[in-house]
Amino acid sequence: MREEFRRSELLLGPQALERLAGAHAAVFGVGGVGGHAAEALARAGVGSLTLFDSDTVALSNINRQIAATHATLGQYKVDVMAARIRDINPQARVTCMPVFYTVEDAPKYSLSEYDCIVDAIDTVSAKIELIARAAQAGVPIVSAMGCGNRLDATKFVVTDLYKTQNDPLARVLRRELRRRGVERLRVVCSTAPALTPRPGGETKGTAGRPAPGSVSWVPGVAGMILAGEAVKIIAGIAEE
Repeated sequence: MREEFRRSELLLGPQALERLAGAHAAVFGVGGVGGHAAEALARAGVGSLTLFDSDTVALSNINRQIAATHATLGQYKVDVMAARIRDINPQARVTCMPVFYTVEDAPKYSLSEYDCIVDAIDTVSAKIELIARAAQAGVPIVSAMGCGNRLDATKFVVTDLYKTQNDPLARVLRRELRRRGVERLRVVCSTAPALTPRPGGETKGTAGRPAPGSVSWVPGVAGMILAGEAVKIIAGIAEE
C-alpha cells in the first residue's frame, strides 16, 4: 500500500483501497460543494476522476470554493481542480470537461463508465436530467440539496430524497423524479431552515435570480459528506 493512503487503509482495509484505486468517479459541478468533494475523493485514493463544470474562477468564489484563489482567477475550475488532484496523487487519471451540462446536451455524455457520480449541480433541470440518466444507467449517484443561505454546518444529514423536509429544491426533485420513475436517491440535505439574505446582493447569471448567501464552511462540509458517501459506495461499505 502506498504511504499516502496508509491511514485510510487502517479504517477501510486493503480491499477497499484497491477498489478505490481502480474506480472511476464523476463530479458534476466543482464549485463550493463539488470542489471539496472532488478533492476528498482524490485524497481517498480514487484512481480516475472526471470533472464537469464550465465556469471559470471569479472573485465572488473566493469565500467558499477550494479552487478559488487570486492566483487562479479566470482559469477553468476543472483545470484548477485537476492540477490540485494530480499534485495530491500523481497517479490519478483526471479528465476535465469544461462544459455546461444541460438537458439538451446530456445524451452526449455516457454515464455507464462511472462507478459513482457526485451531483453538485445547482441548475434544477440539469440536476433532474443527470439523476434520471444515472438511474437508467444503473450508476450510483449521490446528490447535494440546497446549501445556500445557511450558517449551521452541523445540520447536514444523509437520507433518501423522499424523506427530506424543509428543502425547496428537494421538493421539486421529488415531484419531477417520481414522474420519471426514480424511486430512491441518496442525498445530502440540510435540516436547518434557509435564512433570508440581506438585500443588495449579486444576481445569478443563468436565471437572473438573486444569488444565495454563502460562507466558507457550509458548502465544504456538504462536499466532504458527499465524497464520503461516494467512497463508501465504491468500497462496498455504504449503509442501506
